[in-house]
Amino acid sequence: MGAVSTDKVRNVVLLGHGDAGKTSLAEAMLFMAGQTSRLGSVADGHSNLDYESEEVRRKITLNLTLAPVEHNGVKINVIDTPGYADFMGDAVAGIEAAEMALFVIDAVAGVQVQTRKLWKIATEMGIAKSIFINRMDKEHADFNAAMTTLASAFGHRVGAVQLPIGRESDFKGVIDIIRMKAYLHQGETEEIVDIPADMVDAAEGARDKLCELVAEADDTLMEKYLEGERLTQEELETLLDKAIAQGIFIPVFVGSATTLQGIEDLMDDIVTFFPEPTAHGPLTTTDGREVPFSTGGNVAVHVFKTLADPYVGRINFVKVVSGTLTPGSELVNSRTGKKERIAHVFKMTGKETTGIDGAPAGDIAIVTKLADTLTNDTLSAAGDVAFAPLPVPEPLYPVAIVAKTKADEDKLGTALKAIVEEDPSLSLRRDEETHQTVVTALGEAAIDVLLARLRERFHVEAELEDLRVPYRETIRKSAQAQGRHKKQTGGSGQFADCWLRVEPNPGGGYEFVDEIVGGRISKPYIVAIDKGVQDTMTSGAIAGYPVQDVRVAVYDGSMHSVDSNEMAFKTAARIGFRAAAEKADPVILEPIATLTIEVPDEHAGAVMGDISSIRGRILGMEAPDAGMQVIRAQAPYAEVVHYSPHLRSITSGTGTYTITIDSYEQVPGDIQKRLVDEYQKERAEGH
Repeated sequence: MGAVSTDKVRNVVLLGHGDAGKTSLAEAMLFMAGQTSRLGSVADGHSNLDYESEEVRRKITLNLTLAPVEHNGVKINVIDTPGYADFMGDAVAGIEAAEMALFVIDAVAGVQVQTRKLWKIATEMGIAKSIFINRMDKEHADFNAAMTTLASAFGHRVGAVQLPIGRESDFKGVIDIIRMKAYLHQGETEEIVDIPADMVDAAEGARDKLCELVAEADDTLMEKYLEGERLTQEELETLLDKAIAQGIFIPVFVGSATTLQGIEDLMDDIVTFFPEPTAHGPLTTTDGREVPFSTGGNVAVHVFKTLADPYVGRINFVKVVSGTLTPGSELVNSRTGKKERIAHVFKMTGKETTGIDGAPAGDIAIVTKLADTLTNDTLSAAGDVAFAPLPVPEPLYPVAIVAKTKADEDKLGTALKAIVEEDPSLSLRRDEETHQTVVTALGEAAIDVLLARLRERFHVEAELEDLRVPYRETIRKSAQAQGRHKKQTGGSGQFADCWLRVEPNPGGGYEFVDEIVGGRISKPYIVAIDKGVQDTMTSGAIAGYPVQDVRVAVYDGSMHSVDSNEMAFKTAARIGFRAAAEKADPVILEPIATLTIEVPDEHAGAVMGDISSIRGRILGMEAPDAGMQVIRAQAPYAEVVHYSPHLRSITSGTGTYTITIDSYEQVPGDIQKRLVDEYQKERAEGH
C-alpha cells in the first residue's frame, strides 16, 4: 500500500503522557481498517507496534513506530510515539514528520505533565492539534471533567466533535457533532442511529460552540453567525478543515481504543477534515530556500528516524518533501556529499516491512541499507537541499559505561555508535581527561534501555561505573625543592639536578620561567625540565587530578658532561615539581555548575531549598510567564551531575533546566581528605 498522491495522505502523530493509550489507539485503527487480523494489546504483550523485548517487558512504548492505515481511499500514516520524558526525542521526530498531532488523554487522569510539555513543543513546531479522550469505559471516567481540564490547560479553542453515550461500563457509543448522528459499536460493526432523546440538548450545545469557533476561519460567515444565523452543514464542513489546520479550532474526540468505540468515526474525520501535507506549507532549508510539498519537483527526502539493526543495518524513516521516491532512485546526501542508491522503498507496520512502488511528496516511507545516512540527513537529486535538524531536548544525564569482559570491549564502541546514531537524544564521547566512555541521555530509564539494547541486539554485556568528576589541583603559596636524578649502571649513567620554585598563578594557567644564569643547565635540558613539569602536572600533586594556574621557575642546578641527557632532566623535573608542590599548600578544586531552572510557582520554594542543601547558591529569579519561575543558581557539579531525575522528582516532572560548567572553586576540607584518601588507596592497590 503506497499513497497514490499527496492529497491522499494524512500524517498524524499520537502524543501524550505515558500509559494514556496511544499505542492501543493505533492498534484499534489498524484493526478497524482490516490491516491486522486481531486487535493488538499492549497489556497482553502482543502489540504489533510495541514489539521490542524491553517494550513488551515494561508495557510501554520506547520507540517511534508507524501504523499506516488505509481508510476510504486515503493513507493515514499513524505515528505512535513514547509518552515518557526519557524518550522525548522520538516524540519530537514524530511531530516533525506529521501535519497533525492527536493528543491522547486518559478519561480519568486528564491532562498530565508530559502532555503539557508535548503540547508546548507541538505549538512551537507549528503543527495543528487535536485531542482524543480515551478509556471512557474505565471506572470513574468523566467526559465533562476532562473537557473542563482541557479548556483550563489549552484554552477556549478546544471543542468537542464527539460526545460519549454513557460512561464507564455503560459506555456504548459516541455522538458525531459534525454530522449529528450517533455511532454505536458492537463487536466489529458500527451502527449509525439517531441521537438519543436525552442527549439532543447536549449535542446542540456542543454544535453551537463548534460553529462559533469554526466561523472564525471566514470573516463573512463569522459576521453571519454573529447576526444570529446558523451555519449550514455545507458551510460547517467546508470551513472545518481550514479552522483545524490554522489552529482556530481544536477538535476533541472521545472513545475507547480497547472496545473500538468511536474509532471508525475518528478515522472518518481524519481523512475528511485533518490537514493534507500541503497545509503545513513549504519546508525551509538551512540556507533559507522553501521547498513545497509537490510531486512535480526533484526528489528530496528528510530522515527523521533511524533504527540500528545488527542484521539489516540502518533502517531510515523518511518524509518525502518533494517529487516521488521510487525504487532505483539515486540521491545525494547533503551532509556527506555522497550518492546513495535507493534499492527498495517500503512501508512499515511495527517491525514488518512491505515493498511499495513509491511514495509521493508528503508521504512517509522506509529505506534500508544506505551506506552513511543518519537521522537529520537530507537526500536529494543534486545534494543541494538540507533541512534543519530536529529540535531534540538536550540530554543532561551522563553515565560512564564499560564492557563487562575483555571480549566485549572490542564490540562495545561499534554497538554504542550504532545505537546513538539512531537516537539524537543520546550523545557519545570519550572523555580524555577522565579516560571514560560517556553516554549522555535524557534520564535513567533511557540508560537502562540502552544497556538492554546492547545486550539483546548486539550481544554486548556492559555496565555502568562511577562518573569521574573533572576535579583540578592548584597551590596556594610559594615553595621550592630540588629535583635530583642520579643513576649509574656500569656504562654511561644518568645525571640531572635542578632547583624549582613554584608559586600560585591565579587565572594565568601554566607559566614556565627560565632563571638559570651562567650556563649551569644548557638550553636543551631547560626544555626537558619544562616538559617534565608539564607531564607531572597532568597526574596531580596530591590526588591525581590535573594541576592548573601554577608558575614554575628553574633557578639553579647542575649537569654532567657525559651522564646528563634530556630524559634524566625530565625525570629530575618530575621529582622536583612534586616535592615543591607538596610544600606549597596544594588544594583540590571542584567544577562549579551554573543552572537555569524553570519551574511552576508552586515548586520554586522546594527547588531553592534543595539547591541550598547541596552546597549551592541562588543567583537570581525572574518570572517570564504567568505561573512560572526561572531560577539561576550555582552548585558543585558533583552534586548536580545527575540532577535530571532529581528535579523531575521534586517538581512532579514539571521542571526543566540547562547546565554549564563555568568555574572552579576549592573543595571543603572533608571532601579533599576523602579524595586524597581514595587516591592513595588506589595507588596502594596498584590501580
